[in-house]
Amino acid sequence: MSIKISFKKNIVENKIKNYILFSDEKFKVLGLGKTPLSRDLNAVNKTIANNELKDKNFLTFNLNPNQKIIIVKLKNSLLTIENEKLGAEFYNYIKENQISHSTLLEGNFKEFTKKNKYLIDEFIHGVKLKSYNFDKYKSKKKDKLFELDIVTKNNKSELNKNKKFNSLIEGINFTKDLVSEPGNILHPDEYAKRLTQLRKIGLRVNVFDKKKLKKLGMNALLGVGQGSIRGSYLVTLEWNGATTQKKPLAFVGKGVCFDTGGISLKPAKFMEDMTYDMAGSAVVVGLMKNLALRNAKINAVGVVGLVENMPGGNAQRPGDIVKSYSGKTIEVLNTDAEGRLVLADALTFTERKFKPEFIIDLATLTGAIIVSLGSEYAGLFSNNDKLSKQIFDSGNKVDEKVWRMPLHKNYDKLMNSKNADMQNINYVGGAGSTTAAQFLQRFIINKTPWAHLDIAGMAFSKYGGALNSEGATGFGVRLLNQLIEDYYE
Repeated sequence: MSIKISFKKNIVENKIKNYILFSDEKFKVLGLGKTPLSRDLNAVNKTIANNELKDKNFLTFNLNPNQKIIIVKLKNSLLTIENEKLGAEFYNYIKENQISHSTLLEGNFKEFTKKNKYLIDEFIHGVKLKSYNFDKYKSKKKDKLFELDIVTKNNKSELNKNKKFNSLIEGINFTKDLVSEPGNILHPDEYAKRLTQLRKIGLRVNVFDKKKLKKLGMNALLGVGQGSIRGSYLVTLEWNGATTQKKPLAFVGKGVCFDTGGISLKPAKFMEDMTYDMAGSAVVVGLMKNLALRNAKINAVGVVGLVENMPGGNAQRPGDIVKSYSGKTIEVLNTDAEGRLVLADALTFTERKFKPEFIIDLATLTGAIIVSLGSEYAGLFSNNDKLSKQIFDSGNKVDEKVWRMPLHKNYDKLMNSKNADMQNINYVGGAGSTTAAQFLQRFIINKTPWAHLDIAGMAFSKYGGALNSEGATGFGVRLLNQLIEDYYE
């Protein structure tokens, strides 16, 4: 169901199909006397008092044969995340009940915006987050339109002063679109091409192709993609929104557009889900788009490694040894542990070239993190306590939760190789996510504050969550945007 939101100064009462009224936790509707429903005040209050379903968040009843009233129960605290979740729940409610047109009245909601002036923005943000649907390749679209009229004396720009909501939706939906695309469409060549289009919104985009990467010595990244007929790329996206900030914030993403496992071939069942093995890169791209659109007052850089991991006559073999951009050598014991090879070169490159304040990388890196944390938390690994706490707190604030997992030098022995500086997989067994993160940490050469988010359990949902529909979740865009807003902007 698509959403159309209109801000209107006046509306003809008999054309209103469904009134939406906000109430407090006791279903007390405020400000009704300041709306066209003032004449129905006693009838509305009496209906609410007699209703037995007040333990629900929504209460619907007939005002007359042609009009309904939908009461939305707000939490008394009016916290942002609560308002957003309520908006998402409201979207499900109107979808299930096939409600196509509703109207919000300023006289009612203004009583609540006295406590939180962004209540309406947050509520609508939740509606929009939940309403995302990827039906690009459906020949017959079943999408219906839900129209929401907001009757207010203020115009749209005055009511929606906080620009972040629209920018966030743009960034999140771009991330979801990228993750949702099939592998035959969004291969590395197409992905890199789409990223160059972001120059239009003010991002500085540089594309390093195979020739440039080979010259730079990014053999770890190139090795992953050498079995594919498609190109391999490293793309940087820079946003310069601050004049005094010396060091940029850096975000690095794994962009394996399709992961067959290479010569270490994955099982056929559910391999189709490996289109979302580029979700880490999509989060970085969506975040950078959001920062540009809202004109964020910071300097930031996004770096994504784009490859396709395919078997073939030229594919990387188990046992191959490659020299990374850092100069360290890696024995590739399993070609399905490819994301860490892509990130290895991308991390060192980011640290050397941009000398950032911190580096946060995101990747659908290990199935082991799903065993550990399921689909409720992303795994957080870091060499810096301050950065870890900031990420943890920001995640809780927007309901994109992370849980810190251990890193320790004792794990290094599991990744040491007899034939090279290290191997790309722990054959002893156990600690799969930690050893992968321990591997990545070796490519942070100059002790830059660094955090790794393993989002394998969070990037895609078969069932949907509180703020997202089933499919691509966009997990990470809101979290990192909140981190920037709270601590760095």
